[in-house]
Amino acid sequence: MAQSKFSQTWWGQKFISALEPLMDSGRLSRGRSYARGNKVKMFEIKDGTVFAQVRGSVNPYFGVYKEPLYTTTIEFEPISAANWSAAIAVIASKASLISRLLLNEIPDNIEVSFKKLGLNLLPASKGDFHTNCSCPDWSNPCKHIAGVYYLIAERLDNDPFLLFELRGLSREKLQLELAKSPLGKALCAEMLLEVSPPDLVDSYYSPPETVTVENCPDFHHFWQGNKRLPQTIDPLPQVPVAGIPIKKQGDFPSFWHRDNSFLEVMETLYDTVKIKGCL
Repeated sequence: MAQSKFSQTWWGQKFISALEPLMDSGRLSRGRSYARGNKVKMFEIKDGTVFAQVRGSVNPYFGVYKEPLYTTTIEFEPISAANWSAAIAVIASKASLISRLLLNEIPDNIEVSFKKLGLNLLPASKGDFHTNCSCPDWSNPCKHIAGVYYLIAERLDNDPFLLFELRGLSREKLQLELAKSPLGKALCAEMLLEVSPPDLVDSYYSPPETVTVENCPDFHHFWQGNKRLPQTIDPLPQVPVAGIPIKKQGDFPSFWHRDNSFLEVMETLYDTVKIKGCL
């Protein structure tokens, strides 16, 4: 898929896929080249509105003889407070949804819950966003705005909760409301137990002890000893290792610069260590 250059998570790719039917394909293609060519010189998101400055092209047909710098804005239509309350109530009633969100992941079936309420989280029509660009192109959205869309999808990889912020609900507000529900309270309590800080001690090493060695009659007695070593070794008890700190990072955390999923790599590592530990 063309958007894979800018998004590696399903929610980032779905964001672009939702916009493709709403925009001219030629301008989307030019937008990809603008994003890939580092022509977006300023990009910030504030209070659900995206502000960007995009370097344009010289075009004498439009009277543009010097490389210009166009200002673009993208404002997503916010979901009302009443509708957010209804959506949060549905999400908080399902363990499969609330657990993923509290672990900084977007469930792949979350749109189903929104559609049951007649809502949508991803853009579904041109009424879901309002765009403006200072360029002379008659089409809106233009190629400069399209380029900014791809950078939003890229930003969604590192911060999936940006999808909620663009629709009028901050990450802090969402997680606070989810944590108030019975399921949220139980999950938050469990996560707090997992991330409790270690107890501080003076030393993490066993202190050395002086041991008096009895005189051995000969070397044979010294090496063989009086008691024979056991011929078999009992298997060590399996101690489960919590995966919550790993899962909280998501598929593509900020420190992860590879194309494959961080969670898949860690699952493979855990399985390998588990198998070798049983040998």
